[in-house]
This record gives sequence, C-alpha cells and structure tokens, in this order.
Amino acid sequence: MLELKRIQENPDELEKMLKDRMFERVSVDDVRKLIEKSRKKKIEVDELRNERNRSSKDIGKLIGSGQKEEAENRKEEVRKIGEQISSLEEDLNEIDTALNNHILNLPNWLDPEVPIGPETENREIRKHGEIPSFDFQPRPHYEIGEEMGILDFESGVKLAGSRFYTYRGMGATLERAIINFMLDRQRENGYEETWVPSTVVDDCMVTTGQYPKFKGEYYRMDADELSLIPTAEVPLVNLYRDTILTDLPVAVTAASSCFRREAGAAGKDTRGLVRVHQFQKVELVQICAPEESARIHEEMLAHAEGILKALGLPYRVVLLSSGDMGATALKTYDLEVWMPGLNRWLEISSISNTGDFQARRGMIRYKAEKGNRYVHTLNGSGLAAGRTLIAIMENYQQADGSFQVPEALRPYAGTDLIKSR
Repeated sequence: MLELKRIQENPDELEKMLKDRMFERVSVDDVRKLIEKSRKKKIEVDELRNERNRSSKDIGKLIGSGQKEEAENRKEEVRKIGEQISSLEEDLNEIDTALNNHILNLPNWLDPEVPIGPETENREIRKHGEIPSFDFQPRPHYEIGEEMGILDFESGVKLAGSRFYTYRGMGATLERAIINFMLDRQRENGYEETWVPSTVVDDCMVTTGQYPKFKGEYYRMDADELSLIPTAEVPLVNLYRDTILTDLPVAVTAASSCFRREAGAAGKDTRGLVRVHQFQKVELVQICAPEESARIHEEMLAHAEGILKALGLPYRVVLLSSGDMGATALKTYDLEVWMPGLNRWLEISSISNTGDFQARRGMIRYKAEKGNRYVHTLNGSGLAAGRTLIAIMENYQQADGSFQVPEALRPYAGTDLIKSR
C-alpha cells in the first residue's frame, strides 16, 4: 500500500510509475480528486467540532450566571452541530473507503535500478555453470518422466482436470528429497522452519497484495471466505500482521503446496510441469528495518543461488523490468535455470523486495528510537520443487533414458541414478 502523503505531494511521480509499469487501469485523477474531497471534508468536520466544543463550554457559563433560556438555546445549537458532524462523517467515511479501495489497487513504487520497459528490457546480471552438452538429442522432462513411469499426467487430469499431475515411485520420492534438502540448507542459512496452513482469510491476501486487484486470479472458497495460497509468502508474512516487532531481522521458511489458476497462460507450456495449477515450493521470507532491505535482498538471492550451485544446475540471474515485475515488488531478481530438453531458460525463483508496501497494508511495524516504523518485507523461492526436479531430469539425463541424481541430493534420495522401473 502506498503512503497517502507521498501520493498527495507527488501526483506526477505516481502517474510516471503507473506508466512505467504499463499499469493503465487506475485513474490518477480519480485518486487526486478523492484525496482533495477527503481533505476538505475533514476540515469541515474539524471546524464544526471546534464550534461544538466552544458552545459546550459556553453552556456551563450561561447556566452558572443564571441564563437558563440562553443555555437551552445553546444546547439546541450543539445538538444540531452534532447532527451536521454525523452527516459529514458518513460522507467522509464513504470518500475514505473509495480512496482506500483505489490505493489498494495501486502497485508499488519502483527501485531506481529497475529497467524501464516490457519483458524485453529484463537485464541479465550474470550466468553460473556450464550448459551441458550431449552426444544425443536431449529430451524434455515430460518424455523422460512418462517413459520411466514417474510422471503421470493422465492420472492427474483424471483426478483434478487439466494442468494437474501425479508423481509415481521415484518421482514422488525425489521431489520429497528435494524439499528436505532445500529446507535443511535454508535452516543452515538462518531461517526458522515453519509450517503454515494452505488456506488463508481475505485479510492475508490483502496484506501481501493479491487482493483486491487480482482476486479473480486465485482459487477461493467463497462459502468459507478462504483462499488457497498461491505461495507460502502469504501466510509467512501474515504471521506478523498487526504486530509491532522488537527483534529484527526475522527470517522464516516453509514448504507448501501453491495453487495458481494460470488464467493468463492459456496455450502456454501445456505439456509437462512448467505451468500447472498446484506445485510445491520452499519459500523464504525476511522482515527487516528499511535501511537493511537492500543488503538482505542480495543475501536472499545468494541463498536461493546456493541451492542451484549445490545441485550443479546452470542458471542465470535476471533483473526484471518495470513491465515484467509483480505489482507488490520494488525490485525483483529472477533465477532462470537452463532446460536442455526445452532448449530455453526457465524461471525457477523470484526474489523480491517489497519495501514497506505489504507492511502498510498489514500494519507490520517495529520499535525504533523515534516511535514505531513500518518494516520492509522480502520474499523469494528457495526453490520451486517441481521445476527443480524437471531441471535435474533434463540436465542430468543419460542416453539410455535414465538420469543421474546430483551428489548433494543423493543422501536424501538414497540413490545416484533414477532409471526405468
């Protein structure tokens, strides 16, 4: 949520940010008009309250001096002023509700380092690892997995519809191993392992920025007023909603199922595990003082990179452009892993600094020397488990249809090779 004072003082800055984000669905003029209406209405209310206070004091003096009739007249004036105030407060409440709804639909400010433009302006920061070469034509994960009997897309569709899947045998075992490996690594990095529900109340989705703007993009159980989480970021951040923290930074991690409608992805990645409605992910969240968030953002990026390095997967770091970032982020790095079978880079983690955007929505503060201040919240994948599994399958595939298990993962998987059953 954006600071109202900053919008009031810098409406041109807001207009530029919306243009840079290609966010054309919000009227800055409407926001400015509502701010001005609210300001004027508050002045009217304050003036009437002052008048009522003066008249109330005069009533006591009039009664004390024996002017009972004049005192009764003043009482009637005070009553009428009270009615005016109540009416104005109702108007003010309607204006402020409309203003709040507009502001809740605004995206976050942009960090000065963010490239301006569409997805084509994303900036590659660095690459790590060697892209593997094969003496055979590398195959996509869905061909490898289906032939081996560890990926079962047909059963997933039978059970839940399109873009669902099942793991069988070592497919299920290996993803569980990947999750355990990631959690152990992030615990070593100082994160507190946490278990969180897979459903949340609407206030949680508002805090982290999914609601109200993007409400139609998520699975929601209207009868219960609960939503399936799109990422564990939602419950992890909301652990601290309406809280004043005294010990920063906070670092928490959780493995969870994530649920996405993928409504805007019709026709994209229809085969395999790239774009599905349910997947497992290890999430990282840190909450810190504002002056620490830029450093911690880089630290969290390194924590996610550490998983890819340990697994020996080639990847690159990309700084996202203004038109490709999520609405809640000030600045986002994507980690993209190389997929030989798909012959392209695939996003496997996004690491975002949201500044005080979520903290303002969720009233997450900390005790500072000069009173309570809003914290900064940061989140990232450490990593998406399904995409890590398919990256291993494609990068470590063998000519006979099997694939190797990276050395760091072998103690968790109990094997160094996955082959047809």
